[in-house]
Amino acid sequence: MGRLLLAALLGLICLPVWADEVEGPHVQGETFEYSTGGKTYQGYLAYNASDSEPRPGVLLVHEWWGLNDYVKRRADQLAALGFVALAVDMYGDGRVAQHPDEAKAFSSQVMQDWPSARARLEAAMTALRENPRVNGERMAAIGYCFGGGVVMNMALAGMPLNAAISFHGSPTQAVDKPQSFDGLVRIYNGEDDSMVEPQALDDMAATLEKNGADVRVVQYPGAKHAFTNPDADRLAKEYDLPLAYNAAADAASWQAALLTLDQALNQ
Repeated sequence: MGRLLLAALLGLICLPVWADEVEGPHVQGETFEYSTGGKTYQGYLAYNASDSEPRPGVLLVHEWWGLNDYVKRRADQLAALGFVALAVDMYGDGRVAQHPDEAKAFSSQVMQDWPSARARLEAAMTALRENPRVNGERMAAIGYCFGGGVVMNMALAGMPLNAAISFHGSPTQAVDKPQSFDGLVRIYNGEDDSMVEPQALDDMAATLEKNGADVRVVQYPGAKHAFTNPDADRLAKEYDLPLAYNAAADAASWQAALLTLDQALNQ
């Protein structure tokens, strides 16, 4: 049993994956710049500064709000478990939307121009692989909401990932010509999510399976959109959105994701 698998089974305890090699995780986060198409993107890199060995890399793709504190906290959690986590900047210059209308405009612009979006992701992946803290042989991507849709399309595009994990992701297909993908795809969704069209989700899963992916869709009873984000209830009230945090679904999906990362990256 891998150390990450053991940590997952113990719950959300922040134990390092490589506990016998270091005294304990010292999570450090920093701005991580990379460029493509003449633009600079400002991601957030989190790692265990107490660990000198190269570790697997995990790309995180933010919700439609942009690279905010929520996705940075997720990167920190992964760093505490022994991964090197890069929360990417899909909008450029670290922009964060201040209103749902702005968030919708930002995210729609990205998904309507998949070649440019892919170029940004490839630039981030290349920069992450070149980081001396990273074992570039194995890499996964995790996305939330808008970001979940991005990572599903990364798998559809056949990008070099061992796993693509979506939390309450939008299953909009942005890739014109799906490619072969032999990695793991895990899609964690809420049964009561009114912002995810069930047929679109089924179609996405079927297309991924047709192209070779090992796909698993998990629906959490009673869970609404953004069920992993503790800020969801505040955002729902502030902007009249059908969002809600669900602690049980959050915990269960996170443990499932850790098991998937262990299977994909630590074998």
